[in-house]
Amino acid sequence: MTHFRRRRRGSGVIRAGAGFAWGGETVVHPMPMSHARTDLPSSHLDWSAYAPSAFGGLFGDPFGTPDPTPVDGFRAAAGACNGRQACLSKDPGTVMCPSFRATGDPTHATEHRARTVQAALAGQYGDQPFASEAVIHALSWCLGCKACKRECPQAVDLAALAVEARARRWQARGGAPLAVRLLADAPRLVGRLGPLARLREMLPGGRWLVQRLFGIDARRALPRAARRPFFQDLPAVLGPESGHDVVLLVDDHTALFEPAVARAALDVLLAAGCRVFLPRSADGRHGLASGKPALSAGLVIQARREAAVLLETLAPHLDAGRPIIGLEPSFHLMLRDDLQMLGLGEGAPRLARHALLLEEYLARESAAGRLHLPLRRGPWRQVVVHGHCHQKAFGLMPALQATLGLIPGLTVEVIDAGCCGMAGAFGLQADNYAVSMAIAEEALLPAVRAADPATGVVANGMSCRQQIRHGSTRLGLHVAQVLQAALDPGETA
Repeated sequence: MTHFRRRRRGSGVIRAGAGFAWGGETVVHPMPMSHARTDLPSSHLDWSAYAPSAFGGLFGDPFGTPDPTPVDGFRAAAGACNGRQACLSKDPGTVMCPSFRATGDPTHATEHRARTVQAALAGQYGDQPFASEAVIHALSWCLGCKACKRECPQAVDLAALAVEARARRWQARGGAPLAVRLLADAPRLVGRLGPLARLREMLPGGRWLVQRLFGIDARRALPRAARRPFFQDLPAVLGPESGHDVVLLVDDHTALFEPAVARAALDVLLAAGCRVFLPRSADGRHGLASGKPALSAGLVIQARREAAVLLETLAPHLDAGRPIIGLEPSFHLMLRDDLQMLGLGEGAPRLARHALLLEEYLARESAAGRLHLPLRRGPWRQVVVHGHCHQKAFGLMPALQATLGLIPGLTVEVIDAGCCGMAGAFGLQADNYAVSMAIAEEALLPAVRAADPATGVVANGMSCRQQIRHGSTRLGLHVAQVLQAALDPGETA
């Protein structure tokens, strides 16, 4: 078995093994809730959907004994894990849990992580349990893939539990580290820090210096801002007034780093006869932040602020009943899931009902007989497809396959792989590099390398495409780009 190492200040190297003891402190099952601590900080997320009934203990007391201790939704969400250990399976077609699948270490599985959160809430890790090294270690390799919410029999949402735990950790230590805040603010900071990123590539040892200062692995290439961002010189509305109204919500990362993907989606929607609305930042130059990177980092206040701006901007489109079409799965599917936990009122569930990925919208319209998209044979006769974790967690792979099936003569093969291992900023961090690559090497990268050079590689996640490029040198394509290349110019305005 490959050994994975993680550094800890003042204690040398920690190795993952069959068991887990951290600093002489062994993780055990939590104490009964009657002994749970009541002085911990209130929740940062809205856990009301998980609030338990008046009877039955947190851990599923079969006798329904009333628990005299008030139990909040966060405790209930952590306590949903009943120890069945479905997360310790490596069955084909499953994603949960990427780090466990790569390391084989049960302490990297959902069950152990949920139990550790339970133990923290039960008072086993001191006055600041979420800043304890036991909790940090247990959650550090959670990639937020959301597979557990779909595949776990109890629907344990470990990604949300990890967000709450990180928020409490930053609260305990008086704020998040600079590196965490920088990664969560990448689009806003890239203009000011662009010269620093270029120096990283130009100066001898620059990559290693940045790794030492900010924890970004020297082996990773950083995303670069495009010379011409997507919104530059684009009007707010394009397409015929008689067309079906849609909103193309281009997130801030796609608009800045991969505008070609957004342009491809715009071309496809216009070719389908849509009138396309293009909401953007207040200055008119940037994409809208969804709050997803900040939320993943545990910066809940920042995530709530960004999501509130997004809701306010989209309110007129929601009033008009327009579909909100997105491109990046992790960002857009947040609108149907995590956004509901930010306490934003009625606007959040309303947006969730209107949010669709591009392939969902096209597959839906095609199935209803309303899609008139002029497509011909494209440059690829075959593509292999890697599904983003959130596409799998939401059961959206059939929509992606159906959309690619609209292209005449195209053979579509879905790679039987779990997570790509990149997961946004996770794979950029030096502490995570080894496990990030091990996750990718389980199935994804070997399948991509084995594909014929003439075969296209489709991956809708920006992070997935970065990982594929890093581990195989192959260029990944968004489904919008594959469709754009197959548009019939003779029938496209």
